[in-house]
Amino acid sequence: MNPIRLAIHGGAGVIDRAHFSSEREAVYRAELLRVVRLGAEMLNAGESAVDVVEATVMALEDCEHFNAGRGSVLNAQGVAEMDASIMDGRDRAAGAVAAVCTPRNPVALARFVMDQSEHVFLAGPNADSFAAAHGIALQTQDYFVLPVRLAQLELARAAGRISLDHDEKYADPLKMGTVGAVARDRAGHLAAATSTGGMTNKIPGRVGDTPVIGAGTWADDQTVAVSATGHGEFFLRTALAHDLHARIAYAGAATADAAREVLAQVARMGGSGGLIAVDKAGELVLEFNSPGMYRAWVGADAVAKVAIYRE
Repeated sequence: MNPIRLAIHGGAGVIDRAHFSSEREAVYRAELLRVVRLGAEMLNAGESAVDVVEATVMALEDCEHFNAGRGSVLNAQGVAEMDASIMDGRDRAAGAVAAVCTPRNPVALARFVMDQSEHVFLAGPNADSFAAAHGIALQTQDYFVLPVRLAQLELARAAGRISLDHDEKYADPLKMGTVGAVARDRAGHLAAATSTGGMTNKIPGRVGDTPVIGAGTWADDQTVAVSATGHGEFFLRTALAHDLHARIAYAGAATADAAREVLAQVARMGGSGGLIAVDKAGELVLEFNSPGMYRAWVGADAVAKVAIYRE
C-alpha cells in the first residue's frame, strides 16, 4: 500500500503581504486547509486519486474566494466563462471543457465528458447544452457574477487592460486564482484536475491553458501528475504540463528539477506562474516563479500544511 500524497493550489501571481491583515489571511488559509483535509480524508479512506482531485477542485469552485466556479472573474461582456480539465494517470483518460457559462462545477462536467462520452474536449454553448442534457448541476449567471468581480471588470475596462486575477491593482486580496489538485492514492495511481474563470476582461471565447491537456493539466502513473496556474498563454506555448512529464520520461530528470526548468522556460518568454506536481514515487513539488502561490498539501509526514509566500 502506497502512502497518500495530495496538493492543491489557488493560483500563483503578484501577492503583496501589505494587502493582507492577519484576519483576512486567516480566511483563505482556513479554506485551503479545509479542502486539503477533505481530500486527505478521502485518500485515507481508500478513494481513488481521480475522485479526490475532482472533489477537492469542486470544493474550491464552490468557494467564492477563488477564481473558479462561483468566484470566477468576468469576461469583457460581464459573463463568467469557465474552463476545467481532469486527467486519470491510470490510462491517461481525460476530460475538458472550455468557455462554459452554466455548470455549477465545471470540473464535474469535465469528469462527465471523460467518463460518459466518446470525447475529451467540449467547448462553448454546446458544452453547456451537453451539461443540461445530462443532468449536470447548473446555475444562472446571477450565481457567478459577484459584486467584487464586477468591480474588477470596471477597473480593467477603464484601464483598457486584460488582467490575471492576482494582478494586485485589479484583484481583491481575498480573491485567489486558478485552482487545481494533484493526488496519489493508496494504490499508487495519480490524477490531476484544474479549473478557472480565466482573466478579467478577456475576449469572449478566450481559452487558456487550464482545459488543454498537456498545457495546464497532465497525469500519467508512470511519471507525474501536474496542475498549473499562471499566465495561460505562456503555458500553452510551452505545453508546460506535458513538457514536465517528458523531461521525466525521456531525460530521466528529477521532478523538482523538471519543474524549475519548465517554469524557467516560461519566464524566458515573459510569463510567470506556478505548478503543483506529484510523481510516481510520491515526491511532491510546489514550484512557482511569481511572488507567491496559494497552496496546501499533505506530504510524507501526513500533516496538512498551507502556505502563500516563499515561507
